[in-house]
Amino acid sequence: MASAILLSVLRPASRTAAFSFSRSSISYATQRSIASSQGVCLPQQLDIPRYVTRTTTTRIFSTTEADVKPEDISAVEAQIATKGDEIRSLKEKGIAKPELTPHIEELLALKAKLAELTGEAAPAPAPKKEKKKKNAPPPKKKQNNAKKDESEMSINELRDSRLGKVKAMREAGAEPYAYVYDPNRSASQLADEYEGKLEPGEEDANNEHTSCEEEIAVAGRIMARRVFGKLAFYSLQDETGTIQLQFDKKRLGERDAESFKNLKAWTDSGDIIGAKGTVRRTDKGELTLYAKEWTMLTKSALPLPDKYHGLTDISKRYRNRHLDLIVNPSVRDTFYKRAKITSSLRRQLDAKGFLEIETPVLHTQPGGAEAKPFETYHNSMDMDLTLRIATELHLKRLIIGGFPRVYELGRIFRNEGISTRHNPEFTSVELYQAYADYDDMMDLTEELVCGMANEVSDSTTMPYGEHTISLERPWRRVTMHDIVKEEIPDFEFDLNDPSTLDAAKAAAAAAGVPDVAKLTTVGYVLNACFEELCEPKLIQPTFVIDYPVEVSPLSKPHRSKAGMVERFELFATGREMANSFSELTDPVDQRERFEAQAAKKEAGDEEACDVDEEFLSALEQGMPPTGGLGIGIDRLVMLLTDSPSIRDVIAFPLLKPDA
Repeated sequence: MASAILLSVLRPASRTAAFSFSRSSISYATQRSIASSQGVCLPQQLDIPRYVTRTTTTRIFSTTEADVKPEDISAVEAQIATKGDEIRSLKEKGIAKPELTPHIEELLALKAKLAELTGEAAPAPAPKKEKKKKNAPPPKKKQNNAKKDESEMSINELRDSRLGKVKAMREAGAEPYAYVYDPNRSASQLADEYEGKLEPGEEDANNEHTSCEEEIAVAGRIMARRVFGKLAFYSLQDETGTIQLQFDKKRLGERDAESFKNLKAWTDSGDIIGAKGTVRRTDKGELTLYAKEWTMLTKSALPLPDKYHGLTDISKRYRNRHLDLIVNPSVRDTFYKRAKITSSLRRQLDAKGFLEIETPVLHTQPGGAEAKPFETYHNSMDMDLTLRIATELHLKRLIIGGFPRVYELGRIFRNEGISTRHNPEFTSVELYQAYADYDDMMDLTEELVCGMANEVSDSTTMPYGEHTISLERPWRRVTMHDIVKEEIPDFEFDLNDPSTLDAAKAAAAAAGVPDVAKLTTVGYVLNACFEELCEPKLIQPTFVIDYPVEVSPLSKPHRSKAGMVERFELFATGREMANSFSELTDPVDQRERFEAQAAKKEAGDEEACDVDEEFLSALEQGMPPTGGLGIGIDRLVMLLTDSPSIRDVIAFPLLKPDA
C-alpha cells in the first residue's frame, strides 16, 4: 500500500522526468530531497519499510537523458559525500556490522543513481566474503624465495645461480676449480672388468674383480642427476663412455658429515667431478660406482643443452662444437676415428721410409694446383702474399735436394665455394717418391687407404648413406676416355685433331653436358663429359687414369698416348678422393705449361697459376723420375665414418657470423 501511495503521488501528468530507486536502503528523507531538487514534492511522512530486499527492483522514476542537469549530478555527489562521511564516523564509533549494513546499501544506491545520471557503469558490489571455518589452519603464504625450476630460468639467471654456488663453495673453504685429480679407472675399463660379474644388488667391496689395488677413482662430467631424499644417482661421462654414481648420505657421512648436503647444494648437470668408492650392481643390474667421497673439479657456469630439444640445429652444432661433442657421443666418435686415421697414415708412411717435412704456408705466388688463393700482406717485409693452395712445389724441391721420399700432412687454403664436399680450408697429405710412377702410386694408395680403414673398422665393407662400399683390393682402373664412352658410345674424337672439336662439342651437348660451346680443345670437352656424366656414378673405389694434358699442367706426358698424361684420380661415393701423377721432370715442357696457365690467368681465369721461376730454376737442376700422390683427408674421413658433409669431419668449420 505504501509503495502504491508513493507512486501515485510522484506521477504528475505534466512531468516527463522522474527518478529510479531500488527497493533497498535509501531513506525516505533522501528520496524526498532528491525529488525536491527536481520540483517534485513528497509528503513529509510516509509509512514505507526502511529496509527492503535488494533482489527486486521497482522503477519509481525514470529520467530521460535530455533532462539531466549539472546541478542534478552535483546534488547526488553531495549526498554521496555526506553519506560517506557518516559511514566513516560510525566506523570510528565502533558501530556493529549489522547496524552499519543499511548505511552501506544506501551509499551504493546513491552511487548507482550517479552512474545513471552520468551514463557510466555502476560499480559492481563487492563479493561476499566466505566465513572462515572455526579451527581451520591459516593459509600458507607463498614464499617469494622459492626455488625456481631451471627450465623457467633465463641463461643469465642460470649463470648467476651457478656462480652463486661457486661463491658458496669458496666461503665454505672448498675450491670449485681444482688443480689436479688422479682417476685410475675409466667408464669403459670398469665395464670391461666387470662384464658378467656381480649379481644384482652385489657389491665388490674388496676389489676382487679388478686389478686396481687402491680405491677406484673416476672423473668426468655430470650428464644427469637424480636426488631422492638421502640417496642420489648421477650419470658421469668421460672420454670412453658413461658410468653411474650412487651417493648415500650415511656412506658419504662416514668421511665428511656435510658431504651429501654439499653434493645436493653445489652440483649441477655439466659439472666435472671426481668420485672414489667401490663397484656394485644395482637391484636392476646397472654397473655403479658406490661412492665414499666426491670432489668438485670444475663448476660449470652454464647448463647443458636440453636432452630432447637441445642441440639439434646443424648450424648451432658446428658453431658450438664443444657442446656438440659433450652431448652427441657419435660426434666424439667421428673425431676419435679421424685422429686414428691420420695417426695410421703417418705410421704407414714413416714405416716405408717417408720423411714428413713442413713447407711454408705463406707463398709469394700460388702454385701446385688450379685454385683461387687467399691473399694477405706482410707488414714488415712489405710483401703481398697468398696462403698455400698446395704443398706440391716445395715438396718437389725437397726431392731435387736429395730426399727420396717426403710427405706433408697439413692444411690447404682455397678461396672457393662451400658445399657438402668443399671447405675453404681442408687437410690433405701430399707425398713424393723418387724413382716411382703413377702405377706405383695406385698400389700405394690402395695400401694406405685400406690400412687407415682397418684402424676404424674390422671389415673391408662399410656403409655410406644408402650404399655399401667395398674396399676389397684391387680396385677398378679405367681410362677417362673409356668411361666417357660408356655414357657416349660414339665419342671417338682425336684429342690431337682440332678439326674434330665441333663434332665433340655436338656429341657432348646432345648428351646434356652444359656450357660446352666455350671449350677450346677436345681434351677440355672430354674432361667436361667425364665430370658431368660419369663422376657422380662412381660409388665404388675407382681409379680413373690417363687425363688430357690441358687439365694436368704438372703431369708427365703419357709414354704411349699422345695428348694424354700419366695421371689418375681416385673416386668413391661420387667424389674425388685422391690425385696422382707421374711427375713432370722436363723443365722446358714445364715452362711451356706454366706459360699457358699464365695466359689463361691474364684472360681472367682466377684459378690459373703464373710462371714460378723459383720452381723452374730448381727443376733445371734435375729431378729424378718421381711419383706424386695427394689424398684429401677430410673426404676420406667422411667415407670411413659415414658422414654426409665435410663440415661433420672438420672440428671447427668456417661459418658466417651468427646474425
